Amino acid sequence: MKRPLGRILQRLEAAALAAGTLWLVGVTAGSDTAAEAADALVSSAPLRALRWELGDLWTRDTLSAAAALTIGEAPLLLAARPAVAGLWSREEEAPPADETGDIVEPVEETPLEAPEAPDNGVPARTLVPTGTAGYTVCGRTYISNSTDYTLAVQDLQQPFSAVLTGEGPQVLILHTHGSEGYTPAPGEEVVWSGNYRTTDTRYNVVRVGDEIARVLGEAGISVLHDRTLYDYPSYNEAYDRSLAAVQTYLAQYPSIQFVLDVHRDAIEDAEGNQYKVVSAVEEGTAAQMTLVVGSDGSGLSHPNWMDNLRLAVALQEETLREYPTLMRPMLLRNSRYNQHVAPGALLLEVGAAGNAPEEAVLAGQLFAQCMAEVLQARSK
Repeated sequence: MKRPLGRILQRLEAAALAAGTLWLVGVTAGSDTAAEAADALVSSAPLRALRWELGDLWTRDTLSAAAALTIGEAPLLLAARPAVAGLWSREEEAPPADETGDIVEPVEETPLEAPEAPDNGVPARTLVPTGTAGYTVCGRTYISNSTDYTLAVQDLQQPFSAVLTGEGPQVLILHTHGSEGYTPAPGEEVVWSGNYRTTDTRYNVVRVGDEIARVLGEAGISVLHDRTLYDYPSYNEAYDRSLAAVQTYLAQYPSIQFVLDVHRDAIEDAEGNQYKVVSAVEEGTAAQMTLVVGSDGSGLSHPNWMDNLRLAVALQEETLREYPTLMRPMLLRNSRYNQHVAPGALLLEVGAAGNAPEEAVLAGQLFAQCMAEVLQARSK
C-alpha cells in the first residue's frame, strides 16, 4: 500500500505545484518589474487564502464570501453557481424598482462650434454623435440603449399605436420636476428654490409646457396642461405624485392618448462648469432636446414600452428632418418614468440648466410643430 499512497502524494504535490504556478503567473501577469510582482503577490495573498478556505479559489464571479459559503452547503445551488452569480450580479447592478434618478449622458458626443446665442453668461455647445459606436441607429435617430434589450431597426420603424381620435383632450402635458429652471440674462431677478430650480414659471420648464400646449392647440389638437410643481416643496417622490395626477386625468378624460412629461437637463464640463446646448435654426437659437424612453428593465411592469419607443423615433426623425441638430441622441433606460400609463407617453428634456429661457421656449415651439405633423399624419 505504500507505493500507491506514495504515487498519490506525488501526484497531489505535482497538482499543487501546477496550481501554484498558474496562480503565480495570473497574479503577476500585469507586472513589469520584480518589485511590482512582489507587491501584487502581497496584496493578492490574503484574498486568495480566503477564497481557498471558502472552496472557490478558481471561481471568478461577483458572489460575496457569505453567499459563496451558503451555496456551498447546498449541492443543487452549488451546481448552479454560474446562474446564481449571474442573477446576483444583475440584482447588484439594477436600480431599485422605484428608482428614477439622474438620466445619464449619451455614449459620446462631440461639440461643434456653437452659433451665436442669447448672452446669459453661460458657454454654449452644440452636441452631435461622434460616431455610431455604442448607439442603435435608425435613420437619423441615434439611440443610447442602457437596457438589456437588443433593438431591431425594422421594429423601430413600425407604426406606433396611439392615434388622435378627435374626441375630447388628446394630449396631457405635465412636469414631474416642474421647478427645473433655466439661466436668464444677468440682471434679471430670479428667486431660486434650489440648485437651478425656481417656482417662477417665467424661468422654469412650465413656461416651455405653455408653449408646447399653445402650438399643439393652434394645430387643432386638444391639450390639457398641468402646471403643478410636483417636485416642490419636496423633490422626493415627485414621480409618485405626478403618477397619481396622471391616473386621475386619464380616469376623467379617457380620450387622452399622449402624455408628455417636460423636463430639462443639467450638463457640466469636466471641471464642473455649467454649459448650455444649442442648435442654430432659421428662427434663432434653440435649446437642444433629448427624448427619454423608459422600459421594464427595472422590474416594474411596462409591457408596451416599445410602442412609446416607436413614437419617440417617429418624432425624432421628423424633428431632425426639419432641424438637423435640434435633437440629441435618444435615451432608452431601465426606469419606466411613469410611461406605462399610456401608449403615447414620453419624457422630453428641453435644454439644460445653462440654457436661456428664450432658447428653451423656441425649442418647445419647434418640437410641438413637428409633433403635431407626426400625430396628424399618423391619424389620417
